Amino acid sequence: MFDNCLDGIRVLDLSQYIPGPFATMTLCDLGAEVIKIEPPFGDPMRNAFMPGEDGISPLYKQLNAGKTVIKLDLKSEEGKSAFRVLVEKSDVLLESFRPGVMARLGFGREDLQKLNPKLIHCALSGFGQNGPYAQAAGHDMTYVALTGGLSQTGHADSGPVPIFPPLADHSGAMQAVTSILAALFRRDRKGQGAFIDVSLFEGALSWNYLALTPAGLGVVDECGRGELTGGAAWYNIYETSDGRYLAFAPIEPKFWQNFCRAVERQDLQERQNEPLPQDDLITTLRDLFKTKTFQQWEDILIPADCCVEPVRTPDEVLKHPHIQARQIAFGDEVRYPAWVDGQPPKAREAMVESDIATVLKKIS
Repeated sequence: MFDNCLDGIRVLDLSQYIPGPFATMTLCDLGAEVIKIEPPFGDPMRNAFMPGEDGISPLYKQLNAGKTVIKLDLKSEEGKSAFRVLVEKSDVLLESFRPGVMARLGFGREDLQKLNPKLIHCALSGFGQNGPYAQAAGHDMTYVALTGGLSQTGHADSGPVPIFPPLADHSGAMQAVTSILAALFRRDRKGQGAFIDVSLFEGALSWNYLALTPAGLGVVDECGRGELTGGAAWYNIYETSDGRYLAFAPIEPKFWQNFCRAVERQDLQERQNEPLPQDDLITTLRDLFKTKTFQQWEDILIPADCCVEPVRTPDEVLKHPHIQARQIAFGDEVRYPAWVDGQPPKAREAMVESDIATVLKKIS
C-alpha cells in the first residue's frame, strides 16, 4: 500500500484552511508523519462551512485526519525554541504565510537552512514569493479569474460562474505534493534540501493551457462558446422534463452514433461536426431531452455506451454502486484516490490533539 511509502518522513504543517492541509493530508496518506502546528487560536477551518456535533467542522477533520495537531505561539520565545527543535528533527516544512512572514518570525530561508540543511521547505502562497502580486490577498475564485479560466466557465447569455470544487486550492496543493516528493527523491540521491515556492494561482494557471496556448496564437473563445465550454452540442449539459440535468459528452463519432441510435434520431448523425457555436443543434437537443424524465433518460442512455451521465447530487454519489465498490468516498470520508496492488485505500486514523511537550518527548 502507498500508506508506507513515506515511512520515516516527518512533515511540519504550518498551513490553514484548505490548500496546505489538503497537501499534507495527501503526504500523510502516503505514510508520512504529519505534525500540524496551529496558532494559539487554532486553524479557522475548525469552524468553517459546517458545524460538527462536537463543535469542530467535519471538513476540518477530513483535512487533518491522521495528523498530530498542536498549538504553538511562534511569536513567543518559548514557541520559537520549541519550533527550532521540530525543524531540526523533521524532513519537510510546509507553510502558507504571505511572503516575508516566516522571516519576520525569525525562520526565513537561511535561518531554516542553518537549523536543518536537508530540510525541504515548501512555501505555499497565493501568488508566489516575488512579483507585483506577491503580497496581494486572494481566494480560489480570484486566482482562477486571473488565470483566464473563469472567463471561459459559464454561459454565453449570463457570463462566468464560480468553479466548484475550488480549483486553485487543490491544483496548488497537488503541485506542492508533487514538488515535495521530487525534492525528497533528489535529497536521497544528492543529500541536499530544497526551498520550493508554490503559488495557488500558478497551479491553476498551468492547468489552463487549453485556453492559454490558443490565446498565444491569437485564438480566444467567448464565455460559453468554445468546444469544451458550451459551444458544442456534443459537449454540453441538458435539462430533463423533471428539472434534472444530464452531462452529455459523446465527443468521438462512435459515441455520437450510439446516442443517435439509442434515441432513434439517425437524422442527427451527420450534424455532429456543424460549425461552432452549434446553436441550432443545441436547441434541437434541448427540446429532445425535455421530452423525458431524468430516470427515463438514464434507463435509455446508460446502457447505450454514449458518454452520457446524469448530473448526480452529492448524496446520490455516496449511494452509487460504483462509488461504493471502489471505496473512495466511504461514509463521510473521502479517501486517497487510488488502489495499490489490488487493494482499496485504507480508512484514515483520526487526528490527535496533543501538546508541544508530548511531541518533543516523542521525537527526541
